[in-house]
Amino acid sequence: MNQSDVQAVEKLNAAYKSLKSELAKVIVGQDDVVEQLIMCLFARGHAILEGVPGLAKTLLISSVAKCMKLDFARIQFTPDLMPTDITGTEVIQEDKATGSRAFKFLPGPIFANVVLADEINRTPPKTQAALLEAMQERQVSAGGQRHPMKDPFFVLATQNPVEQEGTYPLPEAQQDRFMFKILVKYPTWDEELDVMRRTTTDTNATISPVLDAEAIKQLQHLVRRIPVADHVLEYALRLVRATRVTEEGVPDFIKDYLSWGAGPRAAQYLILGGKARAVLHGRYHVSTDDVQAVAKPVLRHRIITNFNADAENITPDKLIDRLVTEIPAKGGAVIANDDTRKLLKV
Repeated sequence: MNQSDVQAVEKLNAAYKSLKSELAKVIVGQDDVVEQLIMCLFARGHAILEGVPGLAKTLLISSVAKCMKLDFARIQFTPDLMPTDITGTEVIQEDKATGSRAFKFLPGPIFANVVLADEINRTPPKTQAALLEAMQERQVSAGGQRHPMKDPFFVLATQNPVEQEGTYPLPEAQQDRFMFKILVKYPTWDEELDVMRRTTTDTNATISPVLDAEAIKQLQHLVRRIPVADHVLEYALRLVRATRVTEEGVPDFIKDYLSWGAGPRAAQYLILGGKARAVLHGRYHVSTDDVQAVAKPVLRHRIITNFNADAENITPDKLIDRLVTEIPAKGGAVIANDDTRKLLKV
């Protein structure tokens, strides 16, 4: 990293504070949710927001799109939704001058910068899978042609964890494409009281754009250039491998309560999430504390609990908490590599 990168870190930290300030005009509380969502966006990832109805999940996502001056599209997932309703379809179009006919691709709502997949677990797996290529390859294939997505491109999905009838849980392969699974919890007493005051009056808050698409792309590249010490990489890898019941030296409680562990994407996203968190807080290196801070949103949808865990009410978050406690992190100290040492002298 050079002097311009250091200035960019300061710019991103300032943009983060401005984003939080603008979102606070319409979103009460939910500081952790807002931080995790912004981390995911700057790390070029996708996220699932899970929470009961009425917790402003949809409002938060649409407000983020406004703050970032991005194209926004909402897809309401229903049992009768078809894949082409998301990706788009080819239609026959006639040239009135020549009378010839040809297929023309009509893009679907997924061709936006921010795509809200609302209640994603209410549509069958066939339609859910329509998102896979767009999320991973950032393109849609139709009629033998590849149609690239807009850049930046984010899929932000919501789901209700309470209702089970008429829902289709996301397959593990698709959940793994989401960088974070963010839990949206009930507000506190004071926050809920503030919500009541704001939403029962005849006033509407106006959100001002803070960043545009070009600035976001530059900041995404900056996040990738943040240096990471070897011991932080190794710590993230130890966390992930400790969730795999077939690995040697795995803690006994993991074997007791998990049937399947996290894959390689988990380690990648722990580091990317750690980089994004470090930059948002104005730091030029990643520590083990950053990795620990993103462990839950990265791992909670990538580990599968077994019957023993369900019977004893052991949730993935409880297992992650215990894992973070038991896996040594060398005290969380920053052991600077050569790139970090050079940077810290700037």
